[in-house]
Formats: sequence, C-alpha cells, structure tokens
Amino acid sequence: MSHAHADLAYVAAVLGALACFPVLLGGNRVILAGLGLLATAEVWMAFALVPGRDLQLLVTSPVRAVALVGAGLVVLGIAFLFNRHPGVAPIVLLVAAPFRIALSLGSQHARLLLPLYGALAAATLALAWRLFRNGPARRIPRSLAVPSAVLICLYSLSLLWARDVSAGSIELAAFLFPFLALVAVVVHEPGRPWLARALVFVLIGEAVVFSAFGLWEEAARHTYVSNSSLEVSNTYASFFRTNSLFYDPNIYGRHLALALSVLVVLMWQSRRLLALTAASIAFIWIGLYYSYSQSSLVALFVVVVGITLVAAGGRTRRVVAIGAVTLALVGVGLAAVGGQGHSFRRLTSGRSHLASITFEVFTDHPLVGVGVGSQPLATQKKSVSSASAKKDTSHTTPLTVAAELGIVGIVAYLAWFAGAFVTLRNAWRRDATIGLALAAVFGVLFVHSLSYSGFFEDPITWGSLALAAACVMHGTARSEGDKSVAEVATGP
Repeated sequence: MSHAHADLAYVAAVLGALACFPVLLGGNRVILAGLGLLATAEVWMAFALVPGRDLQLLVTSPVRAVALVGAGLVVLGIAFLFNRHPGVAPIVLLVAAPFRIALSLGSQHARLLLPLYGALAAATLALAWRLFRNGPARRIPRSLAVPSAVLICLYSLSLLWARDVSAGSIELAAFLFPFLALVAVVVHEPGRPWLARALVFVLIGEAVVFSAFGLWEEAARHTYVSNSSLEVSNTYASFFRTNSLFYDPNIYGRHLALALSVLVVLMWQSRRLLALTAASIAFIWIGLYYSYSQSSLVALFVVVVGITLVAAGGRTRRVVAIGAVTLALVGVGLAAVGGQGHSFRRLTSGRSHLASITFEVFTDHPLVGVGVGSQPLATQKKSVSSASAKKDTSHTTPLTVAAELGIVGIVAYLAWFAGAFVTLRNAWRRDATIGLALAAVFGVLFVHSLSYSGFFEDPITWGSLALAAACVMHGTARSEGDKSVAEVATGP
C-alpha cells in the first residue's frame, strides 16, 4: 500500500472509530450521524485498498459500470421492500451470511461476502429511513453496546500503529465496520412473532442443503468449490474431505455445527417434532463427518454437553457429565497412544508452533500489540517463514487478540465476552429456548475460535448477540397465555 493510500486508510480508521459509540449508544439523530461516519469510512477505505487504475476499470468498462449501477438499484429496491415488510431483514441477512463470492478487479482478487454486503446495505438504508421518519430508537443494552463499541473502536485505532496496514484495512472494511452496522440493523429491526421460527428454518434449511451437497461431493469424489490445497490433500490422503459450497472444509463444518446445536436445543425444549428433529440431526451430522473438521466436531461436542447440562434433569446431567469426562479422557489417551513417535507440532498440524510464535509476538509488543490484521505478518517475520503471511494466522482468537492489541486488547476482549455472557443470560431469562439457542450458536463459534480463525469475521457471531439483545429489548412474554418459543420454532 502506497504512502498516500495508507494516509487514506488512517483517516478511514479514525472515522470508523468515531462511529462506534454513536451507532451503538445513540438516539435517532446520533445513530444517523454514526451511520454516516461509518459509510464515509467504508468509502475512504475502499479508495485506500483499491489502486486508482483498478477503480478506473469501473468507469472505463461499460459492462462493469452498468453492473455497478444495477447493483445500486437492486440495493435500493431491497431497502424499499425491507421498509415495507419489517422483520424480513434478519432473515435475508442470515440467508446471505455464509456465501463468499470470488471477485476480480484488475490486480485485485478476493473472496468477499458480497450477498451479505448487499443485503446489509439495503437493511441499513431501511433503518436510516425508519429512524428519520419514526419515533425514538431503542436503547441497546449497555452490557453489549459499551464493550462492543470499545472493542471495535480499539481495533480501528490500532490501524494507526499496524505493521500490516493493508491486511488491517481489509479486516476493518470487510468485517468489523459492516458488522457494526449489522448489530444496529438487527437490534432495531421491529420484532415479529414469526421471526424466531423463520430464522430457525433458514439456519437448518441451509445446513441440510450444504450437507446434501457435501454428501454428493463425497459420492462423486469431487469438490465443487476449487481449493488447491484441499485437492492436493484429497489426492494423497486416505480419506476424502468435502467442503460443499465453501472454500474451507472447517468453515463448512462450522456452519453445520451451528445448525446441529440449535436442533439439539429444540429437541430438549420441545418433543412435538422429535422424529423430524432427530432425522435432521442425523443427516446434517453425516455431512459434518465427511468434512473431517476436528475443530467443528470438538465445538459441537462441547456445546451439546453444555446444552444438556442446562436443559436436562438432574439424573441425565450426571450421566452426561460422567460420559463426557470419560470420552474426553479416552480421546486424550488414544491421541497419546497414536501420537507416539510424533512431535506435538505434527499432531496439531503445526498449530502449536503457530501459537507459540504468536505468543512471542505478544511478549515483544505487550501493551498495544502490532495492530489490527498484523498478527500473520508479525508471526511470519518472527518465524522467518518463506510462506505467505496468511499461512501464519494463529488460528487461536484469544492469542490473535493478544498479539494485535496487547494487554489493552485482552482487557477489551474479556469485557466484550463478559458483556456477551450477560446479554445471552438475560435473553435466556426472557425466553429459555431463544436464549439457549443463541447461546449455543455463540458457544459453537467461540469454541471453534480456540482452534480456528474467523471468530470476529463471522457475521453470525455478531448477529447472534444482536438477536439476544433484541430479545431482551423486545421482551418475550412468559405468561401462560403466550406461546413458548419452542412452539414458535417448531410450528403449530
């Protein structure tokens, strides 16, 4: 990134930092001002990231220019529909959340969440219109709003001392800035009695489709989405890994684990559609198995045990606790026996080495770290690696936070996590099924983040917390005359 473009990125980062508190803590006019700052930050960051000669292709190429105008008109049309049909935006956002589209513009090549960005832009426009026309905005629970604003603000400002300005700019422009708007959109979306059921259907329906596609890949011994490293692995390994409609099998596995965790909650909370729920669990789990994603299987195991300990009776809790401990000990024993003669680094596929080097980056920069998005580059230089910096991603979110934001970032991360816990607990108190399902989703993402990257970069992380906050704000009646969410989720 050139010096002039870096200066643009710094200005955009400061604007994004200034937008955090208005967007999450303000009233109508203040939120509108915050969204304006955020939009300005996104535009400036785009100019910083994309060279001028590549941007000119949008103007000089009639096809691209028409496509850009057409995309803008589609966003405006969707925004109009969101405004006419309140409550639909979260469903569309969830539908779009998993999909990354390969995009090339001149020398720029990336896989971006383009469907999500389009839906989010439309939802943000609809939110701005409602705030301008309608009554006062709801106040997001401070347990979530304050630590989220602090954490994103800190990440934004850390670009000013980042070792890898380009990677940090991508992190802000492609993930943290859009997801700041995502929280505001979901929290302020008008509540509808059918929304919980629709979101459950979308999450499980997508998982069924993904699993079916993955099983087709297993039967055909062919992956649809090209991934050169996966193809090499499948050529020489004794097993065949599927990735369905995803580039990475671990991300594919994570999405299946999310749906499975919600299905387990519904199975415990409502027995009305037990056979269908059990069949869905079996089908999706088979798809998860052939992804061979160990991180996803571990996350699912931990969360299912946690769900059972919360939702089951006393005797079942004891049996599950004993069984879980036994399985864990057996697993450790088998790993120890099977790993004899192999280094710990090889057993962990190199992740233990990455973790140790990342920790050294933290100890070298303990106060404020190396800046947003800079951990891979700093780790690469520390290990004198010849591979691309992306190969040196730590795959352990707490360590990444420590390396990039230092002790200050660790404190902000722990405060954010505490706020997330409080928000999810309050949602559970409002409605046991909604709260437990959202906690299960967040739990899968958190446990997965301990051995794989992409925690803050997953829109469902932020969306689940925003839905929990909306549940607390809207208040789900728990009187005898109201339907439980289990009934809403499973239908009449």
